Amino acid sequence: MACILYSDDFLGHDLPGHVECKERLEAIMERLRPMGLEFREPRPASVPELEAVHAPWYVRNILGHGRGRLDLDTYMSEGSAMAALKAAGAAVEAVDLALSGQSLAAGMVRPPGHHALPAQAMGFCLFNNAAVGAAHALKKVKKVLIVDWDVHHGNGTELMFYGRPDVLYFSVHQYPHFPGTGAADDTGTGDGEGYNVNVPLPAGSGDADYVHAFESILVPVMDAYRPELVIVSAGYDPHEADPLGDMRMTAPGFGALASLIKTAGSANVVMLLEGGYSLKYLPLCVEASLRGFAGEDHGRISGERTAAATERIVEAAAIQKRYWRL
Repeated sequence: MACILYSDDFLGHDLPGHVECKERLEAIMERLRPMGLEFREPRPASVPELEAVHAPWYVRNILGHGRGRLDLDTYMSEGSAMAALKAAGAAVEAVDLALSGQSLAAGMVRPPGHHALPAQAMGFCLFNNAAVGAAHALKKVKKVLIVDWDVHHGNGTELMFYGRPDVLYFSVHQYPHFPGTGAADDTGTGDGEGYNVNVPLPAGSGDADYVHAFESILVPVMDAYRPELVIVSAGYDPHEADPLGDMRMTAPGFGALASLIKTAGSANVVMLLEGGYSLKYLPLCVEASLRGFAGEDHGRISGERTAAATERIVEAAAIQKRYWRL
């Protein structure tokens, strides 16, 4: 089904009482270990791999910081530097696996990455794992697609590739919500104009709304763009039970999104864990998406499309029709 990149070093990034806790990953691994998957220990990312998307002084600062808060949300503990190095390293190794023929390479990593800016930690994130992976992939391929279904917009990932056509960033997210970015008319700049696709959805959007956004915008964009690799920033905080979001997704809904990505193109997939903070439902969501990527039954999605989300999707599609045939 998949090759899973995981290290116990990810558990060393820890601040008791913080919502982005090691128990998230422990619960996921308890669910995945009996499934007969292949597991690999990732190596730490190299400094040059990190500096492909991060400022050199910032990389040095993170690696030498030690314990303490970087902002109100983002912390470092004694094991954080190694965890962050291996999370980014897992992204690089997952890319290599996917480009060598592995249909799905999944990094069960923490800390997450998509809020990390070129020179700033943010939103629980230290290094931008998906961006590090994409930059590494571009040494071997010409076009990479990053799909981000986290409840929060991946402002760091967007910024890093906002002026480039070789990485197409697609994000569906709750809006307005932290970090306040991700408007539908943010479409890129310069040579990158048209290669940034935001689908901001209102609170209360569920499975059917997300599937509609993927079917009406992502799938035709993928068909036209024809990426050689797809990297998924897989955040599960749109789940209806998540404490940090206000969406109504269920585990089968994530499976449906994964299935749509896999069937929409021939590129192999790298999946990287981002958010998701319901210890009860997070493992179920991860399993459902793995099954969706593998073409297996992921269960029946729940609910019907909502009028508010449909309106937002139509608005986003109207903007993207300047660049894509939708």
